[in-house]
Amino acid sequence: MALSFFQNTFAGNPLDRASDRRSDTAWLASQLASSDSLGLALWNGKPFVEKTKDGGVQIAYLPARLVSELAGGPERLLFMGLWKETAVFAVDLEGSSDPAHGPLQGLGEFADLRQVALQLPATDAGILATAKSMFEWRRRHQYCAACGKPSDAKDGGWKRQCPACEAEHFPRTDPVVIMLPTHGERCMLGRQEIWPKGMFSALAGFLEPGESIEEACARELAEEAGLRTRTVRYHSTQPWPYPSSLMIGLIAEVEDDEGTPDQTELSEIRWFTREDARRLLKGEIDGVFCPPPLAIAHQLLKAWAEEG
Repeated sequence: MALSFFQNTFAGNPLDRASDRRSDTAWLASQLASSDSLGLALWNGKPFVEKTKDGGVQIAYLPARLVSELAGGPERLLFMGLWKETAVFAVDLEGSSDPAHGPLQGLGEFADLRQVALQLPATDAGILATAKSMFEWRRRHQYCAACGKPSDAKDGGWKRQCPACEAEHFPRTDPVVIMLPTHGERCMLGRQEIWPKGMFSALAGFLEPGESIEEACARELAEEAGLRTRTVRYHSTQPWPYPSSLMIGLIAEVEDDEGTPDQTELSEIRWFTREDARRLLKGEIDGVFCPPPLAIAHQLLKAWAEEG
């Protein structure tokens, strides 16, 4: 579905999710058997891709019937939705043996999604992020949270149901606020000790139960950097399939340009002028760098830097 708004990497899945079709087992079976239907594969979380003539990569689509054979049943199979009238399925492959050297030999290769995301068409990145998030959820929720018994895949992979107590379980998305604190003509970035040397980024934290987005933003800035928030402005969101988060991008005006890293989440903070931010985005500040364009943190910094 094409919408008019700022779109981060991993957003923009163009498929009609066709959720009304997921519970129709006869229709799903007919689509899996159809020579027109398409499939895609992930192996240990890595998507199956092929190179393009212009040096990029794209999804290496497979016949849906092959994907169904590789899945060996509904447990590892996901109905992704419809591309116009064409059904698209995904299979979750696991194990130590690379299927690209086995049943999929000569058809493509498996690649780390984070490494190839910017080489993919934006729509392909969105499709693969959806599949990866769903399969990560499947791996982590194979047992009923109510009684502990093994659960079964239902509704084309979009639901799990316990055959013992009949409890139903649905995919979860973890909301994360990620914010760029600003004061006048300066913004602040922080770094964690475990990050690569010289990397600074926006601050982030999980939204807690009973908390609004604005409250989470203010709490995280206070906890991690000792900053008091005045206003919170929405920028955009980014599905982040590691394993299944929704990054809520914000720009927050704070009361002063001081701040103190808590030495738990943050080991260091640093303030940048707009000109500094532009140079940082271009990689022109020695010894300091920010996340790449793949990350919403990069886009928040870029949006603020280009305002003035």
